[in-house]
Amino acid sequence: MSNANMKEELRALIAEIAEKDEIPDDVSFKDLGIDSMMGVEIVAAIERKYQVKIEDAELVQVTTLNASMALVQKKLGGELHAHVA
Repeated sequence: MSNANMKEELRALIAEIAEKDEIPDDVSFKDLGIDSMMGVEIVAAIERKYQVKIEDAELVQVTTLNASMALVQKKLGGELHAHVA
């Protein structure tokens, strides 16, 4: 999957949950009116869609579209190494 496709998938997923027409790349979710409950829904949807597990300590990284995408890419790229720590 290309980065552009993933970004648009994430944008659509977040926009649907937040009930927003527009999700800019680098505007914080908080500034878009996305509260913590919506944030939990977004994380759950990302986990389902991409078959990844976002740990509690990583939740602070889910703050913008670009930051969320970077975390998903890290998870997808690092799946094989995730349990080596």
